[in-house]
Amino acid sequence: MNKLSVRQLNPRGERVFTRVDFNVPLTPTGEVADETRLRATLPTLTHLRDRGARLVLASHLGRPEGNDPSLSLAPVAARLENLLQTKVVMGTDCIGPGVAEAIGALPPGGILLLENLRFHPGEKQNDDGFSRQLAALGDIYVNDAFGSCHRAHASVVGICAHVREAAAGLLVEDELRALDRLLGESPARPFVAILGGAKVTDKVPLLDNLLGRVECVLLGGAMAYPFLRARGVSLGASQVEEEGVSHAGRLLEESVQRGTEILLPCDHVQASSLESGCQWSVTAGDSIQDGWSGVDIGPRTREQFASRLRQAGTVLWNGPLGLFERPPFDAGSRVIARALAESTAFSVVGGGDTAAAVRSFGMQDAFDHISTGGGATLEYLSSGRLPGISALSDAPS
Repeated sequence: MNKLSVRQLNPRGERVFTRVDFNVPLTPTGEVADETRLRATLPTLTHLRDRGARLVLASHLGRPEGNDPSLSLAPVAARLENLLQTKVVMGTDCIGPGVAEAIGALPPGGILLLENLRFHPGEKQNDDGFSRQLAALGDIYVNDAFGSCHRAHASVVGICAHVREAAAGLLVEDELRALDRLLGESPARPFVAILGGAKVTDKVPLLDNLLGRVECVLLGGAMAYPFLRARGVSLGASQVEEEGVSHAGRLLEESVQRGTEILLPCDHVQASSLESGCQWSVTAGDSIQDGWSGVDIGPRTREQFASRLRQAGTVLWNGPLGLFERPPFDAGSRVIARALAESTAFSVVGGGDTAAAVRSFGMQDAFDHISTGGGATLEYLSSGRLPGISALSDAPS
């Protein structure tokens, strides 16, 4: 990454507009339910505070339609205050003279969290006027919101044109360093990718980029069903993304030409319905009984996949392999997580549901890197570029 780093800044006394990803789940009573994303940005915040910066933090939360009090960042400010053991001022808005005045009163090391950026339509529109209003609140810009770097929004891209310096935060640097090891010229071999989740179409660009780079792709979850359908396998009542079938057929053909093996499930856990208390069983082969749905990879598939992981030098895992939120249909993802944790491979776990799955298994510390990005991770691994990274200042030569 040939971009300016937060390590290269001299932020003492400066207003540092820091884009963070505090888009966290809230409990029904409006409290932060998972502080993983808050903790992930603490190294950057501590780095800047220790150097006398006055921090202006900005994030979105949810998908509000205008000003929605239920999506205020106030609960996040309270939790962050607890984590940092210091006062966090909560902004009344994310732009305007009142906010500017509150920022002006911050001492060195002080922190103000702006209100939800998406309360203003100019954020998602990457509106230049809104970008200028945000830029007026800081002297220097730092992007530590890797999970938002694939979005060309005002606080991610537009603002960078109107600040003196725009740098990557420590979290963003760590993310790119890990992902670049996968995209580099010499990852440890064999390089194995595990792909699950629901939609093939979301991951076609990623698969296109992985073919020829990896020795083997292990496919599970609903992600595997269009590939099985393309091979003529009966899948019962399983949800099959029909648009993905043609993509799957093409990818199966191209995988042979480009020297990448695609390994599909040889058995499944199938259920009579998706209701609680439903009947379930293990299939004898790769087909699923009429009227039943696939809900997990089967025992033979788990062992076959785990065997490949034991031999791997590098592993990317993106997407759970079954309904991990619904035990016992978490068994496939759990077995694969354990096999990967016990391997000597350099392991990267994609964000979103995969990260949630390994956390639910208590294995979050067992991998080399767990990405904080969902869509951003996919886009970077697919193309090697992100709008939020491209917009940053170049590193000094």
